[in-house]
Amino acid sequence: MKIEELRVGDELLYSGEFLIMRDAAQKCLKKMLEERKELPVSLDGAIIFYAGPAKPTKDSFGAIGPTTSNRMDSFLEMLFIKGVLATVGKGKRGKQAVSLCKEYGRVYFLAPSGAAAALAGRISEMTTLAFEDLGTEAIFKVQVKDFPLYVAIDSLGNDVFINE
Repeated sequence: MKIEELRVGDELLYSGEFLIMRDAAQKCLKKMLEERKELPVSLDGAIIFYAGPAKPTKDSFGAIGPTTSNRMDSFLEMLFIKGVLATVGKGKRGKQAVSLCKEYGRVYFLAPSGAAAALAGRISEMTTLAFEDLGTEAIFKVQVKDFPLYVAIDSLGNDVFINE
């Protein structure tokens, strides 16, 4: 996938890796950077899925759906500086996030919300990478196959929500 070639409104089925994290994990990463500590995970080339697995069991990943993204906007530049290529979530982002996608040539994807059980069926592996004490807010690495994504903000700063 070439991030810079994607445009607002493009739909794709992504197969590869996501790092899953939400507010609490990003807050921990920010604090570690402020304290000049080494991060527990590499973010270089990563796609961050704003989500939290619910009720995973030994035999199932439970349900996993996108969470509201705009509350993560304050951490977005940190993620882009550390090499994140794209973020995945639900809902529109603030003006700052749109500007940052353009400045860093990154994209924001929407994932279907309300389909968490079906999305869990697209995951083949899940590993906890950091902050296990945060429970469902830890950082996870997952492998996905044919995961549906929709480009909401492209690398030129075009925003699907601008015409609302």
